[in-house]
Amino acid sequence: MYVLTKSEKVVRIPPSDLKEDIAKVTDELTWRSFEGQVESEDSLTVLIRNVEAVGPGRIVHGDGAVYQTVKYEQLVFRPKLQEVIEGTVCEILKFGAFVRFGPLDGLLHISQIMDDRIDIDAENQRLVGKDTNRTLDVGDKVRARIVALSLNERNPRESKIGLTMRQPGLGKIQWLEDERKKKEEEQK
Repeated sequence: MYVLTKSEKVVRIPPSDLKEDIAKVTDELTWRSFEGQVESEDSLTVLIRNVEAVGPGRIVHGDGAVYQTVKYEQLVFRPKLQEVIEGTVCEILKFGAFVRFGPLDGLLHISQIMDDRIDIDAENQRLVGKDTNRTLDVGDKVRARIVALSLNERNPRESKIGLTMRQPGLGKIQWLEDERKKKEEEQK
């Protein structure tokens, strides 16, 4: 999910910033320009470090800014379809729950939470299984699988990531531990 890669891009240094320490300005502009951005490979840049200017910058006629090529290392978050993730329930709504994993949130639709009919307790921010009485609350740790993935390049926080917990080995961590203990007791 997290990958450390190297990249090379061009950063624009405005004329007003040319009076300051150019290395410091280049670092700050690189961070501001590329951190938190989605790249073409459906990866979100989380952190940039070790920024180095490559050669002399270019000045474009009529602009006055310096266009500087920079090399840097970047830590990227790259979710994949069918990947199993662990996250925390951060919000519960009438149609499901949002799960935060890494820097993004995924939607766990109400139909993908458990093999049980679900009551919505909006007042207490929880979902309750009608037959099993299992509950899903804000703050619960869950294990889910990514079933739909569409990262929004303009606003990564608005990306659409669909999750499911309706498979063996997936669900609220507490449910999984309870099932494991129950099987161990049955085997004794």
